[in-house]
Order: sequence, then C-alpha cells, then structure tokens
Amino acid sequence: MNNENSSRDPSYIQQHLANERTFLAWVRTGIAMIGLGFLAAGVVFRSTPYGHWGHTLALMVGVGAVLLGGLVLALATKDYFTKREGINRETFRAPALVIWLVFASLGLLDIFLLALVLVLLLF
Repeated sequence: MNNENSSRDPSYIQQHLANERTFLAWVRTGIAMIGLGFLAAGVVFRSTPYGHWGHTLALMVGVGAVLLGGLVLALATKDYFTKREGINRETFRAPALVIWLVFASLGLLDIFLLALVLVLLLF
C-alpha cells in the first residue's frame, strides 16, 4: 500500500499529527457554535411570553451561530490543508487571518447570546 505522501511525510510525522489535532479542535469549536445556534433558534419555536423582540433576537442569534459555525469549519479545513502543504515544503506560516476571523465571530456570538439571555430574563 503505497501512499502518495509516504516519501515526504515520515520526517514530519509529529507536525502532521499536531496539525490534525488542531484541525479537530477547530471542528469541535465549529460544532459547539452550531449547537448554540440550534439552542438559540429553539427559543423561537417555543411558545413563550417574550414577545416579538425576544423571538427575533433568538432567530438572529440562532441562524448567525449556525452560519458562523459553518464558517469556522470551512476555514479550519482550508487551514488544515494549507498547513499540511507548508509542513511538507518546510514553509510554515502562522494563519493570523483565520485566528482573527474566528475571534471576531466568537466575540460577536458572545455579545448576541448575552443580549438574548438578558431579553429572556428581563422580559
């Protein structure tokens, strides 16, 4: 069983394994964001006395979290393959853009979830 990368990868096994662990951590983050989105969107479908604003905010947070989670998964996959090539070519570069995008999306999600919790608690 001859793998196409078998002649290049053995000297970088630890780096490739670390790359896979990092990818799986990003996947867990994306899945958690999507789960939060489903949880927040579930508030929309419950019959509650929170009114129009609560339901609208829950819908926005839910859909936004699902979309941001999907974006994290897509960026993580792209980043994984970019790092894999960089490891094999010995030209690794740290992905600053991906980190900033994920940080911004998680920060935005945090703010909207906080607003949703406040609306649900106060009204």
